[in-house]
Amino acid sequence: MAKPKMVPYEETRRERIEENRKRMEALNLPQLSMALKTSSSPKPSPMKRTPKPKGEKQMVVVRRSSRVAKLPEQPSYKEMDVVEKVMIPRRCTGSTSKHRDLSNRVYADYEDRMVALAKAEKLEAELGSDFPILVKSMLQSHVSGGFWLGLQVQFCRDYLSKNDEVMTLVDEEGEEYKTIYLARKTGLSGGWKGFAVAHDLVDGDAVVYQLIKPTTMKVYIIRVERKA
Repeated sequence: MAKPKMVPYEETRRERIEENRKRMEALNLPQLSMALKTSSSPKPSPMKRTPKPKGEKQMVVVRRSSRVAKLPEQPSYKEMDVVEKVMIPRRCTGSTSKHRDLSNRVYADYEDRMVALAKAEKLEAELGSDFPILVKSMLQSHVSGGFWLGLQVQFCRDYLSKNDEVMTLVDEEGEEYKTIYLARKTGLSGGWKGFAVAHDLVDGDAVVYQLIKPTTMKVYIIRVERKA
């Protein structure tokens, strides 16, 4: 009996299948596939490492440079004195609540500054020598911008603490203002801005500081007279 005649599409499909089979045999793909299936068990994941057996710990002497070896040991900061954090109250009345426009700074004339400073030195003489006194002519850095008041180094060394302290400023009305004295920088930091703004200090004012207690200073302000 004669075989049925195949349609062109089926004949073309059969020829392609036969060609693909021959190509696979030429590349040994069937053998490689069987070899992979019958290969040994998969290797363990590289993330899972067998723990190493615990052994005795050995002390190893670390080699150090001769220059480094001669250096002193690192200091222990636990023994250093640190000032307690002080809550300095914000004064929301009067001039303390006003925003200063630093673009309109007014600088004192040299002669006006010297006049105010002379008046402050006269007041210093009248106060006497029972308490240490420091006279400062205010600069823009003292009364605007950064609000940092640097004190004379020799005055700080002779009369103030060698450690950071809370310094109380007492104005002529008897009001007290807490500030932070930084011994290493010999100046007043936190709290000084509140005092300066509350008393409307400006460039050229002369301020007299009288140390009445180890951490308390009486403050007198001599206003600079500006020319019209």
